[in-house]
Amino acid sequence: MNGKRIRISGGRIIDPSQGMDRIGALLIQDGRVLGFDLPTSEGETVLDAAGCIVAPGLIDMHVHLREPGREEDETIETGTAAAVAGGFTSVACCPNTEPPLDSPAAVEFVRQKAARARRCNVYVIACVSRNREGKELAEIGQLAAAGAVAFSDDGAPVENSELMRRAFEYCLMFDRPVLNHCEIPELARRGVMHEGKVSLILGLSGIPAAAESVMVSRDIALAEATGGKLHVMHVSTVGSVEAIRRAKARGVRVTAEVTPHHFTLTDEALRSFDSNFKMNPPLRSEDHVRECIDGLRDGTIDVIATDHAPHSKEKKMQELDRAPFGVVGLETALGLIVTHLIRPGILTWNQAIQKMTINPAKILGIPKGTLAVGADADVTVIDPEVEWTVDPGRFYSKSSNTPFGGWTLRGRARTVLVTGRVVYPFQTEC
Repeated sequence: MNGKRIRISGGRIIDPSQGMDRIGALLIQDGRVLGFDLPTSEGETVLDAAGCIVAPGLIDMHVHLREPGREEDETIETGTAAAVAGGFTSVACCPNTEPPLDSPAAVEFVRQKAARARRCNVYVIACVSRNREGKELAEIGQLAAAGAVAFSDDGAPVENSELMRRAFEYCLMFDRPVLNHCEIPELARRGVMHEGKVSLILGLSGIPAAAESVMVSRDIALAEATGGKLHVMHVSTVGSVEAIRRAKARGVRVTAEVTPHHFTLTDEALRSFDSNFKMNPPLRSEDHVRECIDGLRDGTIDVIATDHAPHSKEKKMQELDRAPFGVVGLETALGLIVTHLIRPGILTWNQAIQKMTINPAKILGIPKGTLAVGADADVTVIDPEVEWTVDPGRFYSKSSNTPFGGWTLRGRARTVLVTGRVVYPFQTEC
């Protein structure tokens, strides 16, 4: 090893993959973790992390980068810039692009664009069905060979139960999970928000909680029958959390995620008629939010993911029933987790970091989420005390459709390294 050595010194090193929580120095050389608390070396670069958390690079397994086809909302370059600014060193991008990511060439396109951007690692989630139409399976084997780490028709559920069953069986052959946007379209109808007291008062069409929980129960049954690996995306209801909890107790291979907006906001926010509070699944009532938080606390929910869904201002400025679903999340997630989960004592730092590093890495089967000696030196240095105000006008994302504009948060990424290279702050490079 003769490359430049980097020492990240004085920080609290938390690595749930190794059960590590200690004050010390992390040494990096040739893009890999060299060790901890080793003697100093002449010419090494020192990054002072005193008072900070030093964690494995954060992983977001549910991101929409929009390219190809919707570059007015986001590009791979702007989306990955937003990711590293938010502390993420790896993201998994969803296939609901135009055209969808349902061919090896499409997977390769995203990987090449990400490599050219040189921000963070980008992993591709490919389509379950051809053109995301839910009629016939995509070429699962070819897509896996091209580098797809998981399969989903996200943005739309896999409605056909027989197609979903076969997806589990085929993906099992390649040890890949199936990620589903769990929703019964007939129940969701053309709803714009959670069906409940607030939707009744506002006179807005609602999406009942059962639209999600019924589909979650179906998918669990199919995963149990086939032995397939199910990951439930953006869980938002009491029924979903309870079904996942029971399935895990039976040994079903099911994992799940929740987003920051689903554990910080309720459907009361829609009283503003602001489309930045419109997402799918919708913001739910307080009882559903409490259950999602309980699921995070007891381990039923494995992952915190953003469901980063950028839309241009022109699209979001439409009337509520016409505006698209979705909010950006990469640049606010860490602050929301620190402010609303860690500081109140709902999750420890170890638990939160586990849900943003090794857990998503294991689900996707990627060699990330750890600071083990020899691992890729993907590192996020977090200032847990810095106070900052969310300013959508300063986002690195191409879009600014956030429900958190003006919020004061605590905790933010200070320095982010990908394979030993400082990628954030952007003006600094080792």
